[in-house]
Amino acid sequence: MSAADDGANRSLGQLVATATTELSALVHDEIALAKAELRQDARRLGIGGGAVAAAGVLALFSLPVLSFAAAYGIHNLGLGLAWSFLITGGAFLLIAAVLLLLAVAKFKKIKKPEKSIASAKETAAVLGTVKPHPRPVTVTGPTDASVTRSSV
Repeated sequence: MSAADDGANRSLGQLVATATTELSALVHDEIALAKAELRQDARRLGIGGGAVAAAGVLALFSLPVLSFAAAYGIHNLGLGLAWSFLITGGAFLLIAAVLLLLAVAKFKKIKKPEKSIASAKETAAVLGTVKPHPRPVTVTGPTDASVTRSSV
């Protein structure tokens, strides 16, 4: 049995039900593909966001340390305790800079879901070329001249 014979033997309701089922399956497949692509980018976004948060916290913690270092430096006018606070604050800033660079690198790796976009465009192109089948004109009785009927 060919596909044309199968379509000819089915009722309009069966054809609509089949089309609805196939369109629903197509939409579900498109959504699943988009989720799979976005899940990978969401992980990168989480790592990058965590690195930015850590860099912000370390930079925030370095401010009091650097403030204490400056205060001790002015007070002592020596290199002992003040220099240790400056080195600690500088180390925090260095770690924050490294984490910030890590975050920028992770953010640059985030891509748009290219497969989902291409698949959706392909589906839209296919659905855009579909033309309805013309319906045969059947006259069953006298028609009212005031009612306009479509021939398609």
